[in-house]
Amino acid sequence: MESLYLIALILIFILAVFDLFVGVSNDAVNFLNSAVGSKAFKFKTILFIAALGIFVGASFSSGMMDIARHGIFQPQHFYFVEIMAIFMGVMITDVILLDTFNFFGMPTSTTVSMVFELLGGAFALSLFKIIQSNGDLSFGMLINTEKALSVIFAIFVSVAIAFTFGTIVQYITRLMFTFDFHKRMKYFIGFFGGLSFSSIVYFILFKGLKGSVIAKLPFFHYVNDYSIEVFIVAFFFFAILSSVLHFFKINVFKWIVALGTFSLALAFAGNDLVNFIGVPLAALSSYQDFIANGSSADTFLMTSLLGSASGDSWILVLAGLIMVIALVTSKKAHNVIKTSLSLSSQGESDEPFGTNPVARAVVRWSHSIGESIAHMFPKKILKWTDSRLDDSKLTLHAEGASFDLVRASVNLMLASLLIAAGTSLKLPLSTTYVTFMVAMGTSLSDKAWGRDSAVYRISGVLSVIGGWFFTAFAAFFSAFIVCALIYIGGFPILFSFFVLVIYLLVRSSKRFNKKSQTKDLAQERFHKIMTTNDPKETLELVREHYKEEWGWHLIWVEDRYRDLITAFITEDLTKLRMVNHKIDDQKNVVKRLKRQGTLASRKMNSDDAIAKTFFLIQANDYASDMVFHLDRICDPSLQHVDNHFAPISNDQKHVLDSLWSEITDYIEDCGRMIFSGIYDNCLDLEERGRILSEKVISIRKEQTDLIKNQKSNTRASIVFLTILYETKSIVDRSLFLTKFSRKFMN
Repeated sequence: MESLYLIALILIFILAVFDLFVGVSNDAVNFLNSAVGSKAFKFKTILFIAALGIFVGASFSSGMMDIARHGIFQPQHFYFVEIMAIFMGVMITDVILLDTFNFFGMPTSTTVSMVFELLGGAFALSLFKIIQSNGDLSFGMLINTEKALSVIFAIFVSVAIAFTFGTIVQYITRLMFTFDFHKRMKYFIGFFGGLSFSSIVYFILFKGLKGSVIAKLPFFHYVNDYSIEVFIVAFFFFAILSSVLHFFKINVFKWIVALGTFSLALAFAGNDLVNFIGVPLAALSSYQDFIANGSSADTFLMTSLLGSASGDSWILVLAGLIMVIALVTSKKAHNVIKTSLSLSSQGESDEPFGTNPVARAVVRWSHSIGESIAHMFPKKILKWTDSRLDDSKLTLHAEGASFDLVRASVNLMLASLLIAAGTSLKLPLSTTYVTFMVAMGTSLSDKAWGRDSAVYRISGVLSVIGGWFFTAFAAFFSAFIVCALIYIGGFPILFSFFVLVIYLLVRSSKRFNKKSQTKDLAQERFHKIMTTNDPKETLELVREHYKEEWGWHLIWVEDRYRDLITAFITEDLTKLRMVNHKIDDQKNVVKRLKRQGTLASRKMNSDDAIAKTFFLIQANDYASDMVFHLDRICDPSLQHVDNHFAPISNDQKHVLDSLWSEITDYIEDCGRMIFSGIYDNCLDLEERGRILSEKVISIRKEQTDLIKNQKSNTRASIVFLTILYETKSIVDRSLFLTKFSRKFMN
C-alpha cells in the first residue's frame, strides 16, 4: 500500500511540473504586458529580464506554503488517505483549468484557482466525513471558509481600486508629459522617475522579497521599521538620479520598464510559487509523516500539517528553472499577452471580442456622464486639457508598439505601489487583477478606448472579469467532483484521471499549434495593414490579406457543404454536429473579416478608395451570407437526423449525391481563382455559375412536382427542398464573392 501512495506522490510532482508550465503561461501577462506592449526592449531582452526576476524570486522563496497545509481546511480532522485524495484532485483540476484559460488567451488568477480547488476538494471529503461521523463533525470544524470569502472580496477590491487609480494617475501623468513627452521630460522626469523607481524598489522590498530568506536579514528589519522614511529617501535619491540620467541622454522610461518588469516577475515567483508547488510539498510532508508515524492510511490523522513549512532550497531552484523554461518556450503565454494588449492598444486594432448589451449600455451611460461633466468646466480649461491630451502627437518607442513608454512606466509603477500598499495594509489584493485593471485604467485615460473601439474593449474587460468569477466556480465544482471520485474509486480512478490530463494537454497543444499557425499569419498580415502609413502599400496589403481570407473561406464552404450533404444522406449524426460547431466558429471569422474591412477601409486613401471600400464590404457580406445559408441547411438536417425521423427517399438521395460534387467543384474553382489573383476566365466562371444555378432551380421544380403528385414523407421532403433552395443561394454567393473580389483586386 505504501508503494501505491509513493506512486501517487510521484504523480502529484509530475502534475506540479505541468502546473508550473500552465501557471507561468497564464501569469506571464502580469509582468510582460507593459514591456512587450511598449517594445521598450527586444523581446528576447524582455524575456531575459523577466526570467532573471523569476529565478531570483523562486530561489529565495521561503515560508509561504502554509495555505496548502492548513489555510483552507483543518488537517487535524482529516486522515492521510483523504488528504492525498484532496491534493491529487486539486493538482489534476488546476492543470486542466489553467490550460483551458491559456488556450483561449484569457488571463485569470492562479491564487483564486488554487484556493477554490482546495475548498472544493475539502468540501467533498467533508461531506463524506460528516455523514460517517453521525453528526459529530460539522463544516465549521473542517473548513476555513473565511479565506475563500476574502478571495472573492479581493476580486471586487482589486478591480475597483486598480482601475480607478490607473485612470486618475495616467490622466495626471499625461497632462504633465502630453503625448509628445520628449519635449517635457526635462521638467518632470526627476519627479516621475523618483516616484517610479522608489515605488518599484519599495514593492521589491515589501512584496517581492517578503517571506524570503533575504527578508530575515537584520537590514530588512530596519527597513520594515522605517518604511516611510526609506521611501522618502529613495524618492529623492532616484529623482536626482533620473535627472542626471536624462542629462546624459539616457532614456529613463526604459529603465523604469526594465526594473518594473523584473520586480513583478520577482514577486510572482516569490509569492505565487505556492500556487504551483505548495500542494505537492504539502503532499510530500504528509507522506513523510505517514511513513514515519502512521500505521493505516484511513486512520492516521494529519495533525502535522498544522505546523508551518517551507520548500527545500533545491526544490525552489528547480521550480525556478522550470518556470524560466516555461516562460521562454510557452506559446500560450504569448497568446494570453495578446489578449491584454488588444484591450489596451492605442488607436485602432483588430478587436478579438464582440459586443454585448451591458458594454453598449456602459458606453452610452459613460458618454452621457462625460458630456454632462464637460459642461460644468470653463471652455478655456477644456481647451487646455484637449491640447495636452492630443493623441495625434503620440510617440511610440518602436514600430508596432501598442502604447508608449509613459503608459508602460505608469502601469508598472502604479501596480507595484498598489500591491505593496495593499500588502502592508493587509488588504487582499490580487496581483493578476491589479496589473490587468491598472492597464485598463491607463488605456481609458490615454484615449485608447475611442468611440469606435470602446464597446469592444469594455466587452473584453467584462469577459475577463467574468472569467475570474468563473474560475472560482469552475475550480470549486471541478475539484469537488474529481476529489470525490478519487476518494471513492481509489487508485484506478486516480490513474485514469492522470492519463486524462496527459491526453488533454497533448490534444490542447496540438489544437493550439494548429490554430496558431493560421491565426498568426492572418494577424501578422493585418498588423502590417494597421501600422503602415503609405496609402499605396496599405491597398496592396489589404488585397493580399483578403485574397487569402476569401480564398480559404471558399475552400472552407466547399468542405462543409460536402460534409453536410454526405452526412445527411448517410444519417451521420456525429458529422452533422461537428459541422454545426464549425459553422458557429466560422460566424466569428466572418465577423472578424467585416470588422477588419471597416478598419482597413479607413487606411486606404487612394483616389478610388470609396469604390474599393464598397467592393470590400460587399464581398465580406457575400462571405457572411454563405455561412448563413450553410447554417440554414445544417439546422434542419441536424434536427431531422437527431430526432431519428424517416430519411429521404432513395431518389432524393440520388439527386443530392449526383449534385454535391458538381457544386463543390464550382466553389473550389471560385476559391482557386481568388487565390491566384488571375481573373481572365471570370466570364466563363460566371456563365458556368449561371448554368449551375438554373440546373438547381430546375431540379427543385421537378422534385416539387413529384412530391405533390406522389405520396411521400412530407417532413423529409421539406428538408430536401430546403437543401436545394439554399444550395442555389450558395452557388450565387460564391460567384458574387468572386466577382466583387475581382473588382476589388483590379
